[in-house]
Amino acid sequence: MPRPTDPITRSSPFASRRLRGEIPLYYTALLARYGPQNWWPARSRFEVIVGAYLTQNTNWSNVEKALLNLRRAHMLSVNAMRALPMEELETLVRPSGYFRQKTRNLKIFIAFLDSQYSGSLSRMFAQPTEKLRAELLALNGVGPETADSILLYAGNHPVFVVDAYTRRVLLRHGIIGQKTNYEEIRSMIEHAISSSEAESLVVRAVVADSRHPVSRSRMSSSARSSLAQHYNELHALIVRVGNHYCRAKPNCEGCPLQSFLKTLNGATAEGAPESY
Repeated sequence: MPRPTDPITRSSPFASRRLRGEIPLYYTALLARYGPQNWWPARSRFEVIVGAYLTQNTNWSNVEKALLNLRRAHMLSVNAMRALPMEELETLVRPSGYFRQKTRNLKIFIAFLDSQYSGSLSRMFAQPTEKLRAELLALNGVGPETADSILLYAGNHPVFVVDAYTRRVLLRHGIIGQKTNYEEIRSMIEHAISSSEAESLVVRAVVADSRHPVSRSRMSSSARSSLAQHYNELHALIVRVGNHYCRAKPNCEGCPLQSFLKTLNGATAEGAPESY
């Protein structure tokens, strides 16, 4: 039973009960429609980390352009990026926008990795989740979404990544309110998934409709715990439904989550904040 100070209890008790009951159903409905998404599309842990920084305040197509520049320049490794002058790194990541800020923050991350973990990602990711999360959040340019993306997709730590699509879907379905914060949403979703029976999260027959082929997304097929895999898939699936249906102007007809709406007229909210 949650303690009175838990985020699950501080949020609306009705919303918490609905979320715990319905989120696993949302997950299996999305998985049945789309199948595994092979996300994060990266070839190494460091590429995931770089992508997590670059995707801030831009769309993924711009990130892909910057990553392609870095790959062609053979700069998607800690050692290579450490030695690269700031001006040259700025030029390579320019397509992602805010390139000076992102370059500075990537260099700060490498300095942190060097000073705390002797430049070793393996040592860093061997740390307990909460300890490493606090360290990442203390770095310039790392908010909760970036920290959790690094933990889950690069480090295979069992944390759920809350993004603008997650908030929008839950808000329009009346499960959260406008003031529900990142940590409350993360805690509620993690509780809903982790407390579900394993067999209830399995879909026997799915449509093969992944966004990225495994052959180009080596990190998406890396070994991880079943809980981390569920958080991985649920986040990627919510992004998928957000891209296709739960956009700034909702398009509920045909959405795999349409049957979960509590009103007959479609989404219950016109929009949601794009970031925290």
